[in-house]
Amino acid sequence: MQFDSLTFVLFLAATCGLFYACRSVKSQKVVLLVASYLFYAAWNPYFTFLIVFSTLVDWFVADKIIHAQKASVKRNWLLVSLTSNLGLLGYFKYGGFLLDNFVTSMALMGIDYIPPDINIILPIGISFYTFQTLSYTIDAYRGERKQSASLLDFSMYVSFFPQLVAGPIVRAHDFLPQCSEKKVFNIDNLGWGSFLIVNGLFTKVVLSDTFLAPFVDEVYEGYRQAGTVQAWTAIFAFSGQIFFDFSGYSLCALGTAKLVGYTLPWNFHSPYSALGFSDFWRRWHISLSSWLRDYLYISLGGNRKGAFRTYVNLMITMFLGGLWHGASWQFVIWGVCHGTYLIVEHGLKKVVRIPKAWINQARLLLALITFFIVSLTWLPFRARSMDQVNTLLSTLFNFKHPTLIIYQEAEKILYIVILILMMFCFQWYCHQRTYRETITRLHWSVKSIALAFMLTCIILVSKSDERAFIYFQF
Repeated sequence: MQFDSLTFVLFLAATCGLFYACRSVKSQKVVLLVASYLFYAAWNPYFTFLIVFSTLVDWFVADKIIHAQKASVKRNWLLVSLTSNLGLLGYFKYGGFLLDNFVTSMALMGIDYIPPDINIILPIGISFYTFQTLSYTIDAYRGERKQSASLLDFSMYVSFFPQLVAGPIVRAHDFLPQCSEKKVFNIDNLGWGSFLIVNGLFTKVVLSDTFLAPFVDEVYEGYRQAGTVQAWTAIFAFSGQIFFDFSGYSLCALGTAKLVGYTLPWNFHSPYSALGFSDFWRRWHISLSSWLRDYLYISLGGNRKGAFRTYVNLMITMFLGGLWHGASWQFVIWGVCHGTYLIVEHGLKKVVRIPKAWINQARLLLALITFFIVSLTWLPFRARSMDQVNTLLSTLFNFKHPTLIIYQEAEKILYIVILILMMFCFQWYCHQRTYRETITRLHWSVKSIALAFMLTCIILVSKSDERAFIYFQF
């Protein structure tokens, strides 16, 4: 059940109707919990039991940690949570990957090993809700939670359907306090939530799926025949595609949650206007990058143990961040590249000083360089094989044999270039402004015209092929 489907519209309308018809806060939470399980069961009903299992284990473990007196007991219970959660994640997400690499290793040693066909199906959203439940038990272990949440509240926190399958990754201290009071229908929540949903669907269905995705697919599928111009266009087109797709989902998630009176954390803040790679990760997939910082990087020692250890911690964090996205060496390469960028940036900050007279020009130049490198680094992320990576890299920097561009393709490339430039300029304008501040500044007539335009575009392209949100696969 996708946000851009009629089924979801009917599901959301029915859920909101039942939700606001409830007379108590407990009955409202029961409605949301049942709706969340139904939402997930629409993908695969059997995997709903995994969410229930993770919920019960971490709720029970966290309660034991909170009430334990000895540090050793707390540590043992934490190990139970880590083992159960990471064990499930490791089996479903990385089981096939590890087996394939084991077979390859055996072959290199001259051993012909044929494994059984395990055919593991990846449960949708497992990476997201696993990180949520883990953060709850880790917070309890660190002493940041002094009291256990009720099982009903915790169950809803884990399975809340607006962000269940692709984030944002919510922290317990942000979500659980919102469960304490009955939600009353609010016209402002309806207006703002609806605007977010329409905007999210527009960026996903129109900008990502209709304008950018077909060209990206065409180049990556025919990568051996692609010329230099097509390859570079596809590189920047995918930068736009993945941003519009993922930020579109996040906008829909925030808007859907707002319709039932809940506030989710913002997941993007003009990431392609970032001034360097540290700034990029403060703006891109904020809920994941902040999770990795708080629960992995800081746990490893952060920057408290000298420069070398800081660099090692950065690389480990980004390596695992890349692996989180999928069981593939392409994702590992993508994560290692970003780890390398962060290390180089960290070192350059100690020696490079920009004169104040050049600061404005330097900021724009740094943003352009960051955007260029980030876009280029999406190549292994998007590629389906190392052959694609190597071939397209060679094409990008080989100007001797550019493929002839026919008129129709030149027109398509021109539209893509204009869209990417508009995206960068808009994000640069919003560099120091939040999304809500930007929208609030607009006159009501401008917002009405924009809303009508987006709705019209969504309706016009709604009969085209549906594409799942990219981050559903993670």
